[in-house]
Amino acid sequence: MSTESTASVSTHILDTSVGRPAASVAVSLSARSGAREQWVVLGRSATDTDGRCRDLPALPEGTTHVRLDFETEAYFHTRNHSHSHSQNQNQAEAQQDAPAPRDSGAFFPEVAITFAVTPGEHYHVPLLLNPFGYSVYRGS
Repeated sequence: MSTESTASVSTHILDTSVGRPAASVAVSLSARSGAREQWVVLGRSATDTDGRCRDLPALPEGTTHVRLDFETEAYFHTRNHSHSHSQNQNQAEAQQDAPAPRDSGAFFPEVAITFAVTPGEHYHVPLLLNPFGYSVYRGS
């Protein structure tokens, strides 16, 4: 929760390739107090079954920049090996022009999102993820 002198951050992940939250994705939260300062890891978490990190730590006073690091490779590896493909699915995928997925199924093995913060504001940063792309936005 933000105060007048600090900002706060929350996030969630939606796997747009399956239309479901991405569970068990490791996330780390880092902060710095200026563009030339060193990053300090504040904490690590993982998304729950709803794709949310509910226990990210508070930002220290004086934070100006925040970085969320999402470890997506392990998520796609687990997801791809827990779902068996039918012959029709494999044939349809083979006919697409999309590049073949790597062993893990992740073109982006990690996603790092860096953004500026203002004290007193809350920043919800959703990650929309698929094996070949992602997007983020400032949510509410």
